[in-house]
Amino acid sequence: MDNNRMDVAQVGQPAPDFEVQALIGEKIKTVSLGDYEGKWTVLFFYPGDFTFVCPTELVSVAERYDEFSELGVQFLAVSVDSPHVHKAWQEHELSKMVEGGLPYPMLSDRAGKMGKRYLVYDFEEGRDLRGFFLIDPEGVLQVVEILNASMGRDVDEMLRLTRGAQYVYSRRGEELPACWQPGDPTLKPSEEMVGMVWTTWRK
Repeated sequence: MDNNRMDVAQVGQPAPDFEVQALIGEKIKTVSLGDYEGKWTVLFFYPGDFTFVCPTELVSVAERYDEFSELGVQFLAVSVDSPHVHKAWQEHELSKMVEGGLPYPMLSDRAGKMGKRYLVYDFEEGRDLRGFFLIDPEGVLQVVEILNASMGRDVDEMLRLTRGAQYVYSRRGEELPACWQPGDPTLKPSEEMVGMVWTTWRK
């Protein structure tokens, strides 16, 4: 493990490393964060297989997966379930909700080891909360969003956050105002802009 990595997740810091088993297609493999070095990567923590809100989230992402792929994003779903339970869930339910099942890997966070480092593990319930973590090609956390188990996430918002993070990553010195969408004006902080944002925002 890289000694420079932080012990727990923090925006603007290297993402905590991991090495876990994953269901990729129909095969079970060992994966680590290092396997995705140089790529934009999403860790999508969810509470569990064979639950209620989770399949609606995972399938909603699968239906928009081409849009994440076009952005060069590797999407990784994560729960405490074993790869064998992931496989059974794919075959029994998910493949009936989206053709072919989920097109992205499903990681197995046994005993919540990943969840504890990413601060999403619910010790009382023994499962991960809903967490969206966007990691840039240098391995730095750019976006962290955590929700309680009863609230499903919005794919449009995840795509907006991804596009926004990629924009400011490639254009240092620009910042995004509230509710920014691709194509909207950005902010370019300077001494002249102090107290004068009102003159440029929404113009």
